[in-house]
Amino acid sequence: MIPISGMNARLGLQLVDATSARQAEMIRNSAQHARAITTFRDRVSAIETVDQLMADRDLYVFVMKAFDLEDQIFGKAMIGKVLKSDIGDRSSLVNRLTDPRFREMHEVLGFGPNGVGNLNTLSRKWREAMVDRYVQRQFINAQADQNETVGSVLEFRRKAGTVRNAFDILKDRQLAGFLRTALGIPEETVQLDIDRQAEILRGKLDLGKLQDPKEVEKLVARYVAISDATNAAALQQNAAVQLMNGALAAGAGGRFVPVTIDIAAISATPRLPYA
Repeated sequence: MIPISGMNARLGLQLVDATSARQAEMIRNSAQHARAITTFRDRVSAIETVDQLMADRDLYVFVMKAFDLEDQIFGKAMIGKVLKSDIGDRSSLVNRLTDPRFREMHEVLGFGPNGVGNLNTLSRKWREAMVDRYVQRQFINAQADQNETVGSVLEFRRKAGTVRNAFDILKDRQLAGFLRTALGIPEETVQLDIDRQAEILRGKLDLGKLQDPKEVEKLVARYVAISDATNAAALQQNAAVQLMNGALAAGAGGRFVPVTIDIAAISATPRLPYA
C-alpha cells in the first residue's frame, strides 16, 4: 500500500486516486489475496445452498470480507439465518437488522427460499463482480486504516449512487456522518426523531444529485476541506497544550518559573508534521 498516514486528507486522497489502479493490482497479486481469489473462483460454482457456503470455510470468509463483515465471521449461525431469511417479509431477520451490510449481502448472493438454490454462482460475470467487490473492500480498508478521512471519502463514493431516499442515508452510520459533516448539519441532530432528521437532510441536499459524479465530488471536496481544517485546529491546540505541560513540569518543586509562549510559533505548526 502507498503510505498516506500523517498526510492531510486532501493530499492523501490525491495520492490514493492517482495510484488506485496500481494498488488494486497489488492486492490481486499478493500471495494472501491471490490465493483467496483463486479458491473462490474454483469452488463457488458448486455452491447451491446457504448450508454449502457455511460448510466451506474459505468461501465463507471470502464472502464476509467482500461485504466488510470480517468482524462478524464468528457469528456463523446468525449469518446462516440472515441468508435464509425471506427478504419480502418485513419481520424476517434480514429486515430487522439495522446494519445495511447484511441486506446487501443477502441481495447480492441471491439464494432462493430457505437458502436453497442459487444460479448466480454459475455466472462468470457474477463471480468476477464478487472478486472486484472483494478487492475494492481490501483497498478501502487499507486506506481507512491509514487515514480515516480518506477511507470515509472512498466509502461515500462507493455508496452515493445507491441512495434512493433519506432513510437509506440515515440507516448507514458512516454515510450519514459523512453528509452531516459535508452539509454542516450538527451532530446533535442524531437525537431527533428519524423523520425530522430526514426532513433536515432533504432540506440541505437534493438527493438526486448523488447520482451525478460531479456533484458527488463537490461534496467530497467540502468534506475534505472541513476535515482538514478541523484536524489542523486540533493539531495546533495539542501543540499549545504540550508547551503548557512542559512549563508546568519545569516549575515543579514550588519554584516560580516564568515562561514565554510564542503564539506565532504555535500557529505556524506545519499542517503536515510527519510528511
